Amino acid sequence: MNAQTERLSLSGAAGAIEAVRDAAAPDGGAPPRGVAIIAHPHPLFGGTMDNKVVQTLARAFVQCGWTAVRFNFRGVGGSEGVHDEGRGELQDLLAVVEQVAPAGDAGPRIALAGFSFGAFVTSHALAALWPQGRVDHAVLVGTAASRFTVAPVPSDAHLQTLVVHGEQDDTVPLSAVMDWARPQILPVTVIPAGGHFFHGQLPLLKNLVVRHLRSGG
Repeated sequence: MNAQTERLSLSGAAGAIEAVRDAAAPDGGAPPRGVAIIAHPHPLFGGTMDNKVVQTLARAFVQCGWTAVRFNFRGVGGSEGVHDEGRGELQDLLAVVEQVAPAGDAGPRIALAGFSFGAFVTSHALAALWPQGRVDHAVLVGTAASRFTVAPVPSDAHLQTLVVHGEQDDTVPLSAVMDWARPQILPVTVIPAGGHFFHGQLPLLKNLVVRHLRSGG
């Protein structure tokens, strides 16, 4: 992604996890704001850490001074193991967090982001990690609410959470995301005429994420 992209080999319950870390681009040489961990779409339908939406999310975080880490779920690319319908993938995500943003008094702040299946997995990671008090932001894009049981967003994390969906998403209908969000009174940002992969609208998606990260919300 840039000259400061580093390939990583991490450890997970199913074996090696292939990952990429993109260095933050903070203003004026400031230290990174934290580490953003970004999850990719469904492994059985071609989802990888190189997906364009995932890369767009990484660029938004890097621009806002975050180190961005993308990784391949088990069974994808250089990551060992086999697809586990979200259960093992949650273990993968949490294992990545433990290794690239270890907890402790000096542990970095965390942001969590995911696209489609990755947003479903990220929702459960957010539920697990939010009580630790280290998560500053969550970004859920094209959340696969029609196909999986997406975890509710903790009520006190709503202001820190951006949910984005395409109006004309034919993979995950907008109505399914609204049905998930409605009981929580969780706002959803809808991109007019947007499809699941936001073709032609990735710059808009990036700008929405940047605005969210810079708003302090």
